[in-house]
Amino acid sequence: MRLAGVVVVGLLFLPVGARGQGVAEPDSYRSGNYRAPTPATLRGARVVTTDEAEEIWKSGAAVFIDVMPQPPRPANLPPGTLWRDKPRLNIPGSIWLPDTGYGELAPAMLDYFRRELVQASGGDRNRLLVFYCLADCWMSWNAAKRALELGYGEVAWYPEGTDGWHDADLPLADCKPAPRPSD
Repeated sequence: MRLAGVVVVGLLFLPVGARGQGVAEPDSYRSGNYRAPTPATLRGARVVTTDEAEEIWKSGAAVFIDVMPQPPRPANLPPGTLWRDKPRLNIPGSIWLPDTGYGELAPAMLDYFRRELVQASGGDRNRLLVFYCLADCWMSWNAAKRALELGYGEVAWYPEGTDGWHDADLPLADCKPAPRPSD
């Protein structure tokens, strides 16, 4: 039993990107516990490191797509209460498609995702799309998988997301989400 504790403690000190090394890639979308170690792979997609993501970003060869959820306005706020969305810093030039990385999407959100990918890619299904969120976040994995299933041929998944980007001292910019069907 003591050995198991040592293994668990040892896992806590692995670099974030190394934690998911033993996580098996599922056949379907992840539909819960989205902030957990992710697999090292995504069948059909290119998995990129921070250095590779930076190189792609600097070249302008891809569209970067942030799928971090956007916290909703609390339903219990009294009428007339001023509400300010929490700022989202992401990779400069990215498109923010909040709430599109869940395991299941409502039909309106799936249509939103499809429309925004067509717009982002200029209708070119071979345009490189780089999906990200935060480190250890299944939402970007789900969104990249969904793009592959929608027929996009050049999909990259950046599993370290804005955490890895920030840790590398790369620039981040405030971003507003693409308007959603409910907006």
